[in-house]
Amino acid sequence: MPFVAGLGIFWVLVILAASIFWIWMLIDALVNPRLEGVEKLIWVLVVLFLHFLGAILYFVIGRQQRTV
Repeated sequence: MPFVAGLGIFWVLVILAASIFWIWMLIDALVNPRLEGVEKLIWVLVVLFLHFLGAILYFVIGRQQRTV
């Protein structure tokens, strides 16, 4: 039984990490100075509607346009 409880905690941590990552990418899309107008709107909508997949897409593709 402790193994099953440990598995539950593992999944809670995975879901928590995925949620934090999703919120981080959503905020990043909103404040990214290189994204303007329609491009910013599209990325925000992609992250909002595709959830974790949208966050991963933005991280891989959209964040490359971010200035340091």
